[in-house]
Amino acid sequence: MIWEELNENLVFESLDAKSTDAIFEQMGRKMIDGGFAKESYIEGLKKREAEFPTGLDLGEIGVAIPHTEVEFALQEAFAIARLKEPVSFIQMGSDDEPVQVHLVIMMCVKHPHEHLEHLTRILKIIQDTNTLKRILKAKGRSEMIHALKDKEMELEIEAIRCQDTPSIRA
Repeated sequence: MIWEELNENLVFESLDAKSTDAIFEQMGRKMIDGGFAKESYIEGLKKREAEFPTGLDLGEIGVAIPHTEVEFALQEAFAIARLKEPVSFIQMGSDDEPVQVHLVIMMCVKHPHEHLEHLTRILKIIQDTNTLKRILKAKGRSEMIHALKDKEMELEIEAIRCQDTPSIRA
């Protein structure tokens, strides 16, 4: 589970930023200062976001999942920020379609083969509108973390049940 060891220092309750660059600088600096990323991490975030946008329009709540190539990572880590005001990101898979983002989940991935696995797990969690609303309404870092962990645990239990269910044969 990716949220099991989420560092509370990497959780931002109300990040005050007016641009993607400001978000990357504040969150990225915490990754660097925490020993999770190299000094070049912030520039890596900006460069990758320009080439491969990470904004996701999930209906009423916009989410972004910025990350870099593994060369910028020292250790695996995840950061999450609830933004004080929405910030415009570009929609994933688009060159110019804006998305008003309320929540940012930043990844610092050390091993290249884990990148897509982590992204898939994050996408499963954020597709649940109730979980996103819990994170946005949470009173403090601990509640934000619990919302993520609760949903991840629910998905783990569901996956186990699916494995234990015998297939029906005609």
